[in-house]
Amino acid sequence: MMQLQDALTALEALIEPGRAEGMAAYHKQSRQVLGIPNPALNDITKSWRQTLNVEQRVQLASNLWQTNIFEARLAASKVLTQARLRPDEAAWELIASWTADFDSWAIADHACMAGQKRVVADPTRLDQVETWTTSEHMWTRRAALVITLPWTKQNHPKPEELQARDRILGWAASYVTDHTWFIQKAIGWWLRDLSKHDPERVRAFLNKHADGMKPFAVKEASKRLD
Repeated sequence: MMQLQDALTALEALIEPGRAEGMAAYHKQSRQVLGIPNPALNDITKSWRQTLNVEQRVQLASNLWQTNIFEARLAASKVLTQARLRPDEAAWELIASWTADFDSWAIADHACMAGQKRVVADPTRLDQVETWTTSEHMWTRRAALVITLPWTKQNHPKPEELQARDRILGWAASYVTDHTWFIQKAIGWWLRDLSKHDPERVRAFLNKHADGMKPFAVKEASKRLD
């Protein structure tokens, strides 16, 4: 089992002097930022995935997240980002618990990338994700769209995948009147990605809801439509 202090020491060895201040400004962070480039985080978390079992990785991810250090939270997410993870219930429960802590797009998106693998592995977890859509916490509502992006990508979806796609589009429709920038951006992002594989559904959504969306979100959603 890797101890938290050992993991933090390994992360600190990857710090690039002078990088932290710029990262903190770019990501609008008030928490501690070490100044570690993303490729270095990818390499070290890959090595941790290869040497730790699932239970150990979940524990390490939990410990890293609790430090509230920017790169430690990114590393926590990366440790759990893997399609084949068995058993994965503890990993899913941990990732889902993080949504209440989301407060910046980089941390939220990395956690949602890990979560995407778990929701695809067990689509019944969409029931839990749906509860996020009515949260008072904006980042939790946004996460419901980011974590379900895999449903935009199937070229030949099965009936149950189409049903899930329409279900998530319903969530996006319920967000249209929320003009928070990050919510509108998430709607546009989901539709843009879907337009590469299912342009007709995107056109139908925009025909019905574009007037209620912010113009930049409509532009984002329409970017890849003919």
